[in-house]
Amino acid sequence: MMKLLQIIQALGSDNEKNIVKTAIENIDPALLPLQQGLTYSSYVGKSPFKAVILKITDENNIIIVKAGIFYTGIIAGCNCSDDPSPTDEQTEYCELQFNINNKSAEASVELLTD
Repeated sequence: MMKLLQIIQALGSDNEKNIVKTAIENIDPALLPLQQGLTYSSYVGKSPFKAVILKITDENNIIIVKAGIFYTGIIAGCNCSDDPSPTDEQTEYCELQFNINNKSAEASVELLTD
């Protein structure tokens, strides 16, 4: 489980959304369900992802952050030695919800679907 103490500390500050955005963008992408959010490609790319904070709420001692995530996905060729197609990157987007315990800072993340 992740700990996102900087998000709890940012609540109510003048720079709240920017601090939350930076905290999310510093999470190891391997801890996020980006692979499950792919729409146009096969694998998550190595380029850094960008977050857009959609909503921050506090419900029953849980801070809920909904964020849009822009990241790259890769459409891979067959990886044959004679395959002329280069690795192609696509821009991907998904929405994630971070549920953060406001006492322990422990956080879980889930992919939001329609």
